Amino acid sequence: MTVAADADAAAANADARPCLTVVRPGLFATIQDLGRFGYQELGMPVAGALDPLALRLANALAGNPPGTAGLEIALLGPVLRVDAGSVRVAAAGPLAMTLERPGQAPEVLAPHRSHTLRRGDLLRLGAVEGAAVACLAVAGGFALEPVMGSLSTYVRAGVGPLGGRPLADGDRLPLGRGEAPAGPDVELPQPPDYGTGPLRVVLGPQEDRFTEAAVATFLSAPYRVGKEADRMGLRLEGPALEHRGTADIPSDGLVTGSVQVPGSGQPILLLNDHQTAGGYAKIATVISADLPRAGRLRPGDALSFRAVAVEEAEAIRRRQEQAIAAWIQAIRPARPAGGIDLEALYAENLISGTVDIVNGGSDLPLA
Repeated sequence: MTVAADADAAAANADARPCLTVVRPGLFATIQDLGRFGYQELGMPVAGALDPLALRLANALAGNPPGTAGLEIALLGPVLRVDAGSVRVAAAGPLAMTLERPGQAPEVLAPHRSHTLRRGDLLRLGAVEGAAVACLAVAGGFALEPVMGSLSTYVRAGVGPLGGRPLADGDRLPLGRGEAPAGPDVELPQPPDYGTGPLRVVLGPQEDRFTEAAVATFLSAPYRVGKEADRMGLRLEGPALEHRGTADIPSDGLVTGSVQVPGSGQPILLLNDHQTAGGYAKIATVISADLPRAGRLRPGDALSFRAVAVEEAEAIRRRQEQAIAAWIQAIRPARPAGGIDLEALYAENLISGTVDIVNGGSDLPLA
């Protein structure tokens, strides 16, 4: 067989692999896992899902390990065609989804549950409402080669699967399995609670480079996400923060959640694709438990900050992990769309008032 024939055979085999084919790419959809760790000393950001909580829950619904790479969808999602026997997908986050099958009316699919699709189905991922991003997981993940140990996409440097870029027309996303797993689709009983209120921060590491009035303002004033907002960070609009001297410091390491303050006095909240070192003083760092909330912020969103001690931040993260474990433990077979879940109905005590009467009780349910 010639080299050209070998190449043709390889291309035919690739075309025959189970995959999701990108019919329309949407505005900005990338493949992300929980991050590319261990390379920041080489200048490589961690990247990964802006909302790691959503990715973990989507993977749990799809039956995957928590760090399996999925699609992170910003603003408006892609249209995907199922070129596999079947596939199970699950979305977490406020994502509009529609299933289109030949000869049938479009069907709206709910997030926070899994859906089993079959060959030829079109999955139309629409707008992300109320958050910057949502995540879609597929059972078995994507059969792509990791780059530096991760399937996260870092677009600024072109690192990751698909050449380190967002989805494009005609992309074929090979699936880790050719058929959906056996068993029923599943759902979360209710969407996860991300919490509300100020983003909690640990002050520093250069808190001393700001006036006392600046620190007090940072912890009390309302801010708003400006138009310059992407996976690298969010420029915030609000009261300017005064430095003691200049804003510049010798460049040192940065972490996701660092709040830099350049000479303008307007804070910058760094997200997953941030540079690994920088020369602006950092007034605070968002705690790890609140990073999913930070990653969901959109231009125009309001936010504020509250300081906590390191010990409290660690306790909050432990409680969050317990809550995530409880949500995953609560995943149950999905109720039929538009129908009555008899099993759930029978599990409820619908006649407690009658039981009270029989037992001589006097507390009757109100009509």
